[in-house]
Amino acid sequence: MEAVVRKWGNSLGIRIPNLIVREMSLKDGSFVDINEKGNEIVIKSIRKNNLSEMISLINEQNIHEEIKSTGPVGNEIW
Repeated sequence: MEAVVRKWGNSLGIRIPNLIVREMSLKDGSFVDINEKGNEIVIKSIRKNNLSEMISLINEQNIHEEIKSTGPVGNEIW
């Protein structure tokens, strides 16, 4: 798919066609990773997990045991 590079402030930018936006589930504010690979520009979507998504990934294999403390050691307020 062809796009045109345009001036955007002191940088250059491209518009991502709507077909790709929908297929990649992108939205305003989505994070992407941009790399140069030889003579190509590679743009990859970065999926940032929210708290509920991260909690849903906890299972018996990756959960740690309870951390016990001996109580305050300084001026902590409990």
